[in-house]
Amino acid sequence: MRNHQSGFTLIELMIVVAIVGILASVAVPAYSDYTVRAKVSEAVAAVAPVKASVADYYYGNGELPGTAEEAGLDTGGDPAGSNYSTAVIDTIVMDANAGAGSIKVTINETVSDEITAGDSIIFTPTETTAGQLEWDCTGSTLPARFAPASCRG
Repeated sequence: MRNHQSGFTLIELMIVVAIVGILASVAVPAYSDYTVRAKVSEAVAAVAPVKASVADYYYGNGELPGTAEEAGLDTGGDPAGSNYSTAVIDTIVMDANAGAGSIKVTINETVSDEITAGDSIIFTPTETTAGQLEWDCTGSTLPARFAPASCRG
């Protein structure tokens, strides 16, 4: 009786290794973009209370606030109006240069090759026909692929 060995041949193993290598070459860049977008999305989450303060002022007074103090934000004595700071976000300020009620979020650290410290997202409110506020991100300095989904449309 002949002893028959079973197992994978060298060529079969090389094909499996090649397939895993191709999948990894696709997955690693996609994951890198995902981590950058996750850090940038912190800015969107952090600005939500500031947007609420601006909206409260707007609904109460019929106009958008021009300063952080008018919006009821605690600036901590900082004339620029900085009221938030984390590892990723440097400041969140009211930006009168972009229009009344506009909020500028400045990135604090280099997140990737394309997003460096000093890049910003500017949220500008506009009134809809129903009297509500919508927020636009047209003044952002971030590349479109890293901008929050609400800023890409």
